[in-house]
Amino acid sequence: MAKVHYRFNPKSLTYEKVGTSVKSIVLKFLGYLLTGIGFAAVIVLLAYSFFDSPKERMLKRENEQYSLQFQILNDRIDNMNAVLADMQERDDNIYRVIFEAEPIPWEVRNAGIGGVDKYAKIDGYRNSEVIIETTKKLDRLNSQIVVQSRSFDEVFKMARNKAEMMACIPAIQPIEKGKGRIVSGYGMRFHPILKYRRMHYGIDITAQYGTPIYATGDGIIKFSGRKGGYGNTCIVDHGYGYQTLYGHMKNISVKRGQHVKRGEIIGYVGNSGLSVAPHVHYEIIYNKKKVNPVYYFYNDFTPQEFEKVLELAAKDNQVLS
Repeated sequence: MAKVHYRFNPKSLTYEKVGTSVKSIVLKFLGYLLTGIGFAAVIVLLAYSFFDSPKERMLKRENEQYSLQFQILNDRIDNMNAVLADMQERDDNIYRVIFEAEPIPWEVRNAGIGGVDKYAKIDGYRNSEVIIETTKKLDRLNSQIVVQSRSFDEVFKMARNKAEMMACIPAIQPIEKGKGRIVSGYGMRFHPILKYRRMHYGIDITAQYGTPIYATGDGIIKFSGRKGGYGNTCIVDHGYGYQTLYGHMKNISVKRGQHVKRGEIIGYVGNSGLSVAPHVHYEIIYNKKKVNPVYYFYNDFTPQEFEKVLELAAKDNQVLS
């Protein structure tokens, strides 16, 4: 039951009953309401300042899980980079060396992966730095894997052609073993006709007049005929950067454009051109540069015999042509 309020009237010296107006009721209600709202606001502010809501706790757990997953992902990327680096090392220094191919340049293996605008869409967030760095690692790894895959495709093609390449590379003497003798090797030598020392770019193998001369590797006859001081000369193009020259022949039994196999007769020992005795002057040209032929006799000799051949070819004696 609501309390009844009275007020003393000094004029009539009596207590009069006080009535409640609508205005006072409204003001009182508003006062209570504002007080309640203020108190609630303070409670809510304190709650959000010192305590997490269930949704916030769930988001924090998710963020922690994402951070852990990014760390695991980065560790896996680092492991993959280590494996890829090992593959690149073997590719450049083992596989390509075996097939005499140039290594992949560093600039190609580490080609650019795009400008900064590529990552603009994932910038501006709380964890953007971690996300961008991880994405860059993945893009770089993907680019290097593509380069390595193409390199292995090339190596595979070279491996398939290895047997053909080995058959083409000069690997035997042009004169049958036991039927010829090395009398002068590669280097500065005295010429018997010109009477001065000059560079001797091949090796002279003496043999009886008419002894067969053999192609030292598979190839195509590039030249067949007379060639200045070389006399009757045959040049074989073996491919893969190799050519061989056979000079001072008696006669030539092959024609230009003809395919020959290793061990096939291409002519006979003679004394044509600037020569003082029957022999064959033999040269090897690799990538347009004349190299020492004695290092390409490995199919004909044992290691001990090869040592003696090297010693003989290195002697500074007079050439035959």
